Amino acid sequence: MAIRSMDEKLKRVAHAVSDMGLMSKILGESGSSRNTEDYVELDANEFEMTGTELERQVRIARISDKQDVIDIKDAVYDGDVVVADITRHSTQDRTMEHISDELKQVANEVGGDIVQKDDDQLIITPAGVGISRERLGR
Repeated sequence: MAIRSMDEKLKRVAHAVSDMGLMSKILGESGSSRNTEDYVELDANEFEMTGTELERQVRIARISDKQDVIDIKDAVYDGDVVVADITRHSTQDRTMEHISDELKQVANEVGGDIVQKDDDQLIITPAGVGISRERLGR
């Protein structure tokens, strides 16, 4: 029943958008005046999937000291992907080496992956999520 109502809502929005002459509004044809009646207000909550719980999230972290590693480990053990900012540490820093080793061990334990992106980020993934070493695009 949730899918049917979602389809109906999307059809209503699509119909309203086509009736508004959306392209002329976007392209800004001369002489067109805009008012609030020209727009359709969308409630983002209408489009959320009900009953679906996220299995994984991408979490953002900043590593300032060894204490920050605990939260990162917990997130990876819980199945989340972590992108950690390591700009406060140089890659030659002994503390950073220790932190990297700890996070490599976590990635190994859960069957995940870890990669350092440039000199400023570590990306750690849980089981079932790999990190390609090839960049997209040029």
